[in-house]
This record gives sequence, structure tokens and C-alpha cells, in this order.
Amino acid sequence: MLVDHFPLVGLKLTTPRLELRLPSAEELGELAALAAEGVHDPAVMPFSTPWTDPPPEQVALNVIQHHWRELGSWAPQDWSLNLTAFHGGVVVGQQGISGRDFGTTREVSTGSWLGQRYQGRGLGTEMRAGVLHLAFACLGAEEAVSAAFEDNTASQAVSRKLGYRPDGFQRNAIRGALAVQQRFRLTRAEWERHRTVPVEVDGLARCLPFLGIDR
Repeated sequence: MLVDHFPLVGLKLTTPRLELRLPSAEELGELAALAAEGVHDPAVMPFSTPWTDPPPEQVALNVIQHHWRELGSWAPQDWSLNLTAFHGGVVVGQQGISGRDFGTTREVSTGSWLGQRYQGRGLGTEMRAGVLHLAFACLGAEEAVSAAFEDNTASQAVSRKLGYRPDGFQRNAIRGALAVQQRFRLTRAEWERHRTVPVEVDGLARCLPFLGIDR
């Protein structure tokens, strides 16, 4: 079975309203179709890589290829786990968590998106709370980082609600114009103080070596 060779396909995070896990082939197709429907107002670009700018069919393909590319290049020293979020069994978005030399740095970064019809319900906060629990409670992370452009107030609000503190700025060229990102950093102590979402984690033990954790 695939899980015997790549145990991350058996990893599952459960919050009160969500299930976060790697998708099946059919579920990946549903995720791609959701992205093609729209992730944000086309007048703005919340991502440092403007993968949502092409026509819908290319956006869908971008999601599929990115998913396969990240899994195909997986290494314990440099990994990016993009979990599909399910609400009531329905695909609603994607929540990613990444680590580079995590066994040494004990730092993760996160990124996510929700289909537009599922936004404004607090699901983004719950998604990120799920992977933060994985990082801090299960993997022994010491810090987590995130970033959002100045006009992405929703993402910034999620970071502040979960206990992140401002951590400087980064200047980017997006769509040929200057776009400034606000960086955020969350320490273990602040995560402990702000954690309110219960999370259950299944299938973790065999995943640890793949995440740079010595058993």
C-alpha cells in the first residue's frame, strides 16, 4: 500500500469543523476545480506567485502540478505539506505547512487559500490552527512564520488572532508593481497563550522521519 512507502498519505488532522489531509486523485481534481472558480477578488493579488492570474483551466492545472511537484521533490531537510481542507466532506481549500532543516531550525512557515464561497466563516483560522498544533504540539516547533500583503487584512487578522507578532516587511514586485508584505512570527509561548481550537492528529508516528524528526 502507498501509505507503507509514503506514510504522509495517512496523516490526518481533525478540528471541530474540518479535516485536513492529503487528497486522493479525485479530491485533488475537486480542489483544482474550486480554485478555478475563484480564490480572491481579481483586482488584487494576495500571493507572491500570481498563480491565480491565468484562465480558470490553467489555474486548475497549476494546483494539480504544484501538488505533485511538492510531493515529488519531498526531502526530510526541505518539505512542504499541502493539506486539503474538508468541511462536512466537501473540499473547501488548502492549508500548507513547510519546513527547511526543521530538525535544526524548529521553524515552520504556513500558507493557505479558501474557495471564495467558503470565506468569512472562520475556516481560515481553524485551518491554520490545525497545522500550528501539528507543528508545536507534535513536532516540537519553536517558532512559526507567515506573511501577508498590506491589503490582505483577512490573513493579517488570522495571524494576530492566533498570537503572531509583526516581524518586519518585505518588498515584492507583483504584477509589475511594488507590493509590500507584512511578516509575522509566532513563538511557542504565544501559541500556548492563544490556542483555543482542539485538534486531533492521526497517523503521525511513521511520518516523523519524513519531517526531519529523529524517532
